[in-house]
Amino acid sequence: MTKKEIVKAISDEIGLTQLKTKEIVQKTFDAIVETLVADGRIELRNFGVFEVKKRAARKARNPRTGDKVFVPEKFVVTFKPGKEMEEKVRQLEEAAAREAMARHEQEQAAERAAEQVAAIPAPVAATPPPSYAEPAAAISPVPAPLPSVNGHESGISETAVPGTSQDSGQV
Repeated sequence: MTKKEIVKAISDEIGLTQLKTKEIVQKTFDAIVETLVADGRIELRNFGVFEVKKRAARKARNPRTGDKVFVPEKFVVTFKPGKEMEEKVRQLEEAAAREAMARHEQEQAAERAAEQVAAIPAPVAATPPPSYAEPAAAISPVPAPLPSVNGHESGISETAVPGTSQDSGQV
């Protein structure tokens, strides 16, 4: 969420103009920064504690070159959330954990169902009983030869057909 979105949300909720709300939000942020600089700590009940801490100087390593470098001491701002904020975040974590557990249980149930389906034997191709197979074997797929007519076995005369290569050209 940006500062602009915070200003809009507050403006809509309390009925002030966005310009006036922006001034109030900016003054709040300025007061937090000024207090941190002056006192080093600001505690906002039911929200959290901002605190300035000193980081000691140290030796580090440049990840690209591998060279050792010196990092000087510096001041950093830390934030420790209040109990109310921690409780709300913890509830988010619990809800996310419940959702993850439910998804995991659904996946396991789907895997078990798939294993059960895989355990069912596949149907075997049906073969006819032997009593049906015997008459089928008696029927030959090759047709019987035609009876001979006028000395020709097939019963078809071999006369030339006009217009074919066997035609002698005489009509």
